[in-house]
Amino acid sequence: MHDEYSILCSIYKNPASALVFRNPFELLIATMMSAQTTDVQVNKVTPELFSRYPTPESLADAPVQDVEQIIRTIGFYHTKAQRAIIIANELVQRFNSEVPHTMEELTTLPGVGRKTANVVLGNAFNLPGFPVDTHVIRVTKRLHWRSDWRSAKSDPVRIEKEVTAAFPPQEWKDLSHRLINFGRDTCHARKPECLICPLRETCPSFGLYI
Repeated sequence: MHDEYSILCSIYKNPASALVFRNPFELLIATMMSAQTTDVQVNKVTPELFSRYPTPESLADAPVQDVEQIIRTIGFYHTKAQRAIIIANELVQRFNSEVPHTMEELTTLPGVGRKTANVVLGNAFNLPGFPVDTHVIRVTKRLHWRSDWRSAKSDPVRIEKEVTAAFPPQEWKDLSHRLINFGRDTCHARKPECLICPLRETCPSFGLYI
């Protein structure tokens, strides 16, 4: 595991979130909107959204039709527009217009699960956070980094606990970024590039997809 991670560290030296943000509020909303949508698509709509509604107070008072119009090019934009306004209202009413910085508080916000909370904790507050997305699930399964790699179904919470147990908390954010980048660049879902994979010498799944 650690030898493989060392290789990923040499490839992805300074990993960072693909979402563009300036503060915790922007990252929270952008991450919520990125569900079942690419970060690239989200980055295309958030500049106008946050130019019009830069604070929780302003977004909380935004007409839902306006938000829908701004983000209409991303998936499930009707639901996400409503959810963004609800989250903004919750921040204003319950958290003095600040984004909370604990897992327990973040996950009380509508539509915010552990993955989104971990993104915010790690990238906005530089606190330990290990977001588990589809890339992390796939890569850790193929590398046998977790005990349930044989299972057809994966439990993101179990993956988070098992994988992070092998790394210091200060490494969790970058660990997730590197696994995500590796999944996007090389270890694809349908046609992983095994023959040119930098982990081909040690990957237990090498050859299964050739």
